[in-house]
Amino acid sequence: MSKTNELGAFLQARRDLVRPEEAGLPAGTRRRVPGLRREEVAQLAGISSEYYLRLEQGRDQHPSPQVLDALARALGLADEAADYLHGLARPIHKRPARRRQERVPDGIRQFVMSRTDLPAMVLGRYQDVLVSNPLARALSPANVPGVNVLRAAFLDPEVKALYENDWEHIVGGAVAALRALAGPETRDPHLAELVGDLSVRSQEFRRLWARHDVRPRTSGTALVKHPQLGPIRLNYEKLTVTGSDGLLLVLWHAPPGTPAAESLSLLAHLATEPRSAADA
Repeated sequence: MSKTNELGAFLQARRDLVRPEEAGLPAGTRRRVPGLRREEVAQLAGISSEYYLRLEQGRDQHPSPQVLDALARALGLADEAADYLHGLARPIHKRPARRRQERVPDGIRQFVMSRTDLPAMVLGRYQDVLVSNPLARALSPANVPGVNVLRAAFLDPEVKALYENDWEHIVGGAVAALRALAGPETRDPHLAELVGDLSVRSQEFRRLWARHDVRPRTSGTALVKHPQLGPIRLNYEKLTVTGSDGLLLVLWHAPPGTPAAESLSLLAHLATEPRSAADA
């Protein structure tokens, strides 16, 4: 398979994840593939096996929207993944090699820094922390401007320890969100640099990236094992910054009156405590 055959790689990865019984097919006992066979995907999509083989092998990289819709149904793709599939079949327009500086709007920056009750920060398109308030920095060492939170999640043992049992769920969602945010333009040199670095340094990242999951992360919960405050179950929201090229406003919060809300109040005190001479 060609290194530039992103459409074929996506189709193969997604069919490997579909169990036959999920598609209404008999599982059998002598299957040699983990998911669906090529001919089964073709049957479900109503296209010929020969044509589907050409798609996976990259000999046809621009199928019609109708074929793409049929493949999305056959593979059980959610809306975001189906849109991603359509994007892979469009002609590629390379991004400029020069990376544009990511700028946080003044109003968003002021909002983040004025919040003294909850952790808040802004992530760039490639998961770099652009701005964060003291509570966010007190919550995790990854939440510091200049740090790439994806790299930290996979490569920093201190960050991994914060999430303990939730780590796999969190990084799986983060990788799927990176694909969703970047879109089908996987030739983006800056995305390629990030993916290449993590692929070399983390076997777990390689496994998750190869799944081709596409899923934006807008909200959820995470159990943070804070070294000073102990376990804190927090809600988080990821909100797109209007008018920006993929910036996300990230907020952590807890229902009023809960132990987690009390922990956030204690975190606020930790964030405002002056550092000792040993820490300075």
